[in-house]
Amino acid sequence: MQNLTWNTLISTLPDPHFLQTYEWGQVKAAGGWQPYYAVWTADGNCHIEQDCTLFSTLSSLPLASCLILKRRAPAGLCLLYCPKGPLLDWSDAALRARVLDDLQAFARAQHAIFLKLDPDVVLAHGVPGADDETIDATGTAVHEELSRRGARFSDEQIQFRNTVLIDVVPSEDEMLARMKQKTRYNVRLAAKKGVTVRVGGPADWPMLYRMYAETAQRDGFIIREESYYNTVWRTFDQSSIANPQSSIVNRQSSIPLAQPLIAEVEGEPVAAIFLFAFGGRASYVYGMSREAHREKMPTYLLQWEAMRWARARGCAVYDLWGAPDEFDETDSMWGVFRFKEGLGGQVARTLGAWDFAPNSFVYLLYTRLMPRLLDAMRLLGRVRASRTAKDSIP
Repeated sequence: MQNLTWNTLISTLPDPHFLQTYEWGQVKAAGGWQPYYAVWTADGNCHIEQDCTLFSTLSSLPLASCLILKRRAPAGLCLLYCPKGPLLDWSDAALRARVLDDLQAFARAQHAIFLKLDPDVVLAHGVPGADDETIDATGTAVHEELSRRGARFSDEQIQFRNTVLIDVVPSEDEMLARMKQKTRYNVRLAAKKGVTVRVGGPADWPMLYRMYAETAQRDGFIIREESYYNTVWRTFDQSSIANPQSSIVNRQSSIPLAQPLIAEVEGEPVAAIFLFAFGGRASYVYGMSREAHREKMPTYLLQWEAMRWARARGCAVYDLWGAPDEFDETDSMWGVFRFKEGLGGQVARTLGAWDFAPNSFVYLLYTRLMPRLLDAMRLLGRVRASRTAKDSIP
């Protein structure tokens, strides 16, 4: 077969995701996780390796793959996590069973407290109970199989379970027409009020983090230390140039995997988003804004330019990265969802993260202690964000 890098390999499979790329494995490795790379081939073999260059040539067609992150725990135990994986045709029941069997065996062999699977498998499209809601038969079958295998719907959902997806293949006029009238009006208003959008670069990263910390402090969510985001942005920004594992970053190999877009008013940054692109999908992962000039609607123009950015780079889908767990006004994400809904996307409700626990007692002990630790970490995060926000842009 042809020479394959890890990113090339996974881009041939259904619904490849940037959280399954070589780069994401390197980001997590910098934080203490050990990446493992698994491939299932048409000849019936399963290969799980720490070195993904071993897959540069394969004698048989790859049918499935998975980036598995491992973190050591006390007493010779570990945690295993597959972010947005594994990747395969989930409607193929035989392949599905084969992949899950091997992953469960790997979890036992590694003495894992749990193996957290978080595949991008859709249960339904549309808001529950809406006229356009459609149930996905494959998602239903996977849900039932995970339950039969004894997997548990995880109390710790690392990624958003639900999201809003925008089809960016149509023309710009069609995308604008699909928006809600008020959203379309605000996009045009922002441009009339002097909001401009530019592509950012490494020189903007310190400013972006300060704005992100200001946003977190204002809106009450937790962010990590600046060094973490610098690692993410540096790893993805330089990947297409410096990293031999990155020959395919999306449908156009000449562009980087990630880029910030920054909205400004008279040269003053007022809002920004960080976009990731891979395998025909662009994702809006980090968003930030300031109180200044909010009446000029900079976030609306910013999202419109993100849609154009994704379309220009050959992506078919723009993922707005998050929707409510419960689709009513009591959900903390309701306001954000209404904003995203106005952009003309469709809700996608996925399986979410599921835990396979080889030892139920150890798993229950861990899940009772972990929430207390996370609460302490969130408190520290709020303090850190508050301190950083005080040093934000004047």
